[in-house]
Amino acid sequence: MTLTRWYRALAGAAKTTMALALALALLLVIAAPAALAQSNRIKAVDVSMVGEQTVFTIELERPLAQKPADFTTQNPARLAIDFFDTGFDKRRAQYDYGGKLVKSANVVQIGDRTRVVLDLTRNATYRTDQRGNVFVVALDNVAPALKNAVPTFAPAATATPAAAAARPSVRHIDFRRGADGAGRVVVDLSSRESGINIAQQGKNVVVDFLGTTLPENLRRHFDVSDFGSPVQGMRASDANGNARLTIEPRGNWEYSSYQTDTQFVVEVRPVKEDPTKLISGPGYRGERLSLNFQNIDIRSLLQVFADFTNLNIITSESVQGNITLRLKDVPWDQALQIVMDAKGLASRRNGNVLWVAPKAELQTKEKLELESQQQINDLEPIRSQVFQLNYQRAEDVRKMLLGMAAGGGAAVAPIAVPGAAGASTRMLSRRGSLTADARTNQLFVSDIASKLEEVQSFIGKIDIPVRQVIIEARIVEATDTFSRNLGVKLGFAGQYNNARVGNTYNNVLPGATSDNGPFLSLPAGAINGTNPANVAVSLFNSAATKFLALELSALEADGKGKIISSPRVVTANNIKALIEQGTELPYQAATSSGATSVQFRKANLKLEVTPQITPEGNVLLDVDVNKDSVGIQTTSGFAIDTKHVQTQVLVENGGTVVIGGIYTQTESNDTDKVPLLGDIPVLGNLFKSNAKVRNRTELLVFLTPRILNESVSLR
Repeated sequence: MTLTRWYRALAGAAKTTMALALALALLLVIAAPAALAQSNRIKAVDVSMVGEQTVFTIELERPLAQKPADFTTQNPARLAIDFFDTGFDKRRAQYDYGGKLVKSANVVQIGDRTRVVLDLTRNATYRTDQRGNVFVVALDNVAPALKNAVPTFAPAATATPAAAAARPSVRHIDFRRGADGAGRVVVDLSSRESGINIAQQGKNVVVDFLGTTLPENLRRHFDVSDFGSPVQGMRASDANGNARLTIEPRGNWEYSSYQTDTQFVVEVRPVKEDPTKLISGPGYRGERLSLNFQNIDIRSLLQVFADFTNLNIITSESVQGNITLRLKDVPWDQALQIVMDAKGLASRRNGNVLWVAPKAELQTKEKLELESQQQINDLEPIRSQVFQLNYQRAEDVRKMLLGMAAGGGAAVAPIAVPGAAGASTRMLSRRGSLTADARTNQLFVSDIASKLEEVQSFIGKIDIPVRQVIIEARIVEATDTFSRNLGVKLGFAGQYNNARVGNTYNNVLPGATSDNGPFLSLPAGAINGTNPANVAVSLFNSAATKFLALELSALEADGKGKIISSPRVVTANNIKALIEQGTELPYQAATSSGATSVQFRKANLKLEVTPQITPEGNVLLDVDVNKDSVGIQTTSGFAIDTKHVQTQVLVENGGTVVIGGIYTQTESNDTDKVPLLGDIPVLGNLFKSNAKVRNRTELLVFLTPRILNESVSLR
């Protein structure tokens, strides 16, 4: 090849290489926006209260191209949301909210996926929604059992087939064995909106699917002992309209649960004891860590805790020394407490800042702060404020603020002496005083500004309307009585030349003299004042000088009755209520002087109850029910038949419970007969009388409490 041809070839190759480089650069420029369009980032998270919901919002740079996956765990109660192809600037962050439902949130980026985990105080139903570049999670603050409880006095209407079909249902129950010997119970639901309550009851784990139906073919016992897991069996049943699954583990085990879309999973794992594992004490819930250091500086060790927990730790200059420790699988808050106890240190936390110093130094600092605050209070000017009370009595609130017991007391508060008994229970300062006006129901308080704020906060918490409860009792008395009496009279008479022989009932034959007494008299007795029916037969000879008279008497009574008493009363929470109706019966009673006086005793229907509304929305009742009636009359007056039940019972709002029942049955069969003759088969019935009694009585007491709200009234 000549030099010219070689140069031309080299120039052509260079042009080709440059063209390829330009094409590749152009391709990268064109593909770059497309690649950037696939990635997204989480900018901020926030939580707020909207009515009966807690709304958690996740703000992103742009709307999501793919719906995130979410799942829940029951123990502990958590909600996790995975955002795919999404990053997070901080890579990892923890947000403490301390709300009634959402305690905290953890945001962690793992590769090209970011997970948001909400730590909840309890399990709750939730819904998700995408609003532009904001992803919204709405959690219900009210538990499903309480939210759906609507107080009503009318009986619940029968569910229509359409309404029953609209309720969520359990479609399938499956069991699988995990790789580590765990038992996995998988429940397939028709809807993810089913409320789920899971709890350990005794040796079993009980899962309630609220408002969820269970098909008949699934209401049975599942034997899963052959899988070699801690779970030996399961029982699916219907519990008052809710589907209930009872898991029966054996041995040493622990469980966890989570929900993904419509699939709910309970995993029961065997627990293997590790002798080298330290058992965490009560109240330690931090993430577990292991530490193994020889003669490490205490300041460096505190820095290790700061890096692990993302806390800002400030160490006092007086914190000095080294420590050797070996901790394995210990919650970090417990490990930190062990280290501080070993070195005589203490800590104070403010937000995400932790201050560590010797205990004596912290105590001295706090003492100086308190003394300084006390000096400021002694010099701070006194202010006065008037508080108008709406639901509490001014005199009662005055006694609360002064730490006085119920009873009398001066209208103006006395000055408390430092160190005197009871001074520590005062909410006011030493210079504070107050006056209560019963006519206008107002409090006049004079004190420093900080104490006035405390009084205002205290009154705001106690001066609220008291929740009310209506308690309805149903006392059902049912009676079933049966009585039957059979009797006979037998007489014989004859006349020989006007001479009387034998007995008859009366002078049936002319010229025959006889008395009115029968030869055999075993008649049937009366029942409830009603005489029995009689049938008489007389047999004569041809000359009418001899005759035989037979009289049969019989009476049967059958009665059924039902008495329903339904007292009901409305009362405030923790306030005793009493309602009664009846009669006061007079009776003679002896006095100390020996004379007699007329006194009265009640025979009435009485309901006495004290309700207490629990934080879960149930009602704890102290009940005393009397159902008295007038009994038989005696020489001292009428007797009183009493029926009494007294108990304490916990009932759900709107639920009905049977608090007592008495069932009695009386059977008797009395026979009066002539010896020997009454034992003759068939004919012996002519020489005896029978009385048969069979009585049954039943008493049931039902109780139904309902918490009233503004839309419900007693009608």
